[in-house]
Amino acid sequence: MQVQLEAFFTYLQAQRQVSVHTLSAYRSDLAKVFEFSQRQTLSAWADLQIAHLRELVAELHKGGLSGRSIARLLSAVRGLYAYLIREGLCLHDPAAGIRPPKGPRKLPKVLDVDRAQQLLDSPVADDFSGCRDHAILELLYSSGLRLSELVGVDIVDIDLQQGLVTVLGKGNKQRLLPVGSKAIAAVQRWLVVRDQVKSDDPALFIGVRGRRMSPQLVRERVRLAGARDLGQHLHPHMLRHSFASHILESSHDLRAVQELLGHADISTTQIYTHLDFQHLAQVYDQAHPRAKRKATE
Repeated sequence: MQVQLEAFFTYLQAQRQVSVHTLSAYRSDLAKVFEFSQRQTLSAWADLQIAHLRELVAELHKGGLSGRSIARLLSAVRGLYAYLIREGLCLHDPAAGIRPPKGPRKLPKVLDVDRAQQLLDSPVADDFSGCRDHAILELLYSSGLRLSELVGVDIVDIDLQQGLVTVLGKGNKQRLLPVGSKAIAAVQRWLVVRDQVKSDDPALFIGVRGRRMSPQLVRERVRLAGARDLGQHLHPHMLRHSFASHILESSHDLRAVQELLGHADISTTQIYTHLDFQHLAQVYDQAHPRAKRKATE
């Protein structure tokens, strides 16, 4: 079982070219399934049945694992068994038909329009880090990029004349996104500074040593900008959430937002409709003198 599991991880890395983060998640989730299988004295993946998996899900849920985490685990199991069936090592998928327990769906945290403007209009240091970090913030908010998409952008991927950037999203799906004028100007300023650093790396955003920035470094630079300019915690995905929320609030075009974000399923995008209603409810509470609702509502 362990040999087949490692072969699956090799397949994910070499054939599917999943990210390091995704591969780590698969390893963590399937380690739980493997450990459970050992406790059940199963000798092959083909021996794992739907009843076993239901028992594991109940055990994990009782132990405090969230419905979202269990859903991710079941997705990993489906991926494993799709591979095993294709390789002729198994004939069934024990995760088929199993639904994770439902839990409260948390609304993503976003900046309101004024706070986003405050962040992006803050004074920019006219040096390497200052110009680069400002261009990162502008591009994240302008085009709603995922962190992995941002660090993967090469110089050739961005067309400043047309105001477009090509990114590689989940599942190696490529999409073309518009870039706003403020972001274009910020990237142009950054490229002038970038040219002063000797680097053969094709990446748009590089560190002081001329190498492509890591996701960890981008997170840290965004965090520092949030603390300095807003006095709050800020992470790259909050700017993506803010982008989606503000576009939907203005356009009410859910399909367009889905395309911009690169969501395969529109149900993923629908979370932003709840944010839009939350904003409308707040306006209602503040503006209507005879409709003040309780804070608990």
